[in-house]
Amino acid sequence: MTVRDETKDQHPPVAVVYLVRDDGTGPRVLLGEKRRGLGAGRLVGPGGKREPGESAVDAAVREVREEVGLRIAAADLEARGTLDYRFPYRPSWSQVSDVFVCRRWQGTPTGSDELEPRWVPVDAVPWDAMWDDARYWLPGVLAGGSVRARFTFAEDNATVAGFSGTGL
Repeated sequence: MTVRDETKDQHPPVAVVYLVRDDGTGPRVLLGEKRRGLGAGRLVGPGGKREPGESAVDAAVREVREEVGLRIAAADLEARGTLDYRFPYRPSWSQVSDVFVCRRWQGTPTGSDELEPRWVPVDAVPWDAMWDDARYWLPGVLAGGSVRARFTFAEDNATVAGFSGTGL
């Protein structure tokens, strides 16, 4: 799967990484409680806005290091797709996210002023604590699939009003 060309749309490009491990008790995903900014209080994967001229892969590596203190190699990132988020009632929140899965890293997750990380069993992800769209595509991505989708949020800026794409 190729990573999205940032010149194709006007919404800010971001990257998100779902770190997955299996310690013998079943697969777990690293999620973090967002401490500030967009999505504060929700569980999310480490990630954030790409800096000018930065590739999605470079942003993913940087954001994981900054937000949860783990060192990942670009070669260990599995590109899993692109999500186009539309917030008609809050256009400044609209963005396009490259999605990655990573199964190798160095270090132990630590909290930052952005995220408080914790390992969550993949079969017990608390969907109600995440952005509403995650329940539609993240199970497939964590199971090895990919996604290419657009989500439009309702007037409450929290509920998915509509979606289209593949991997849903």
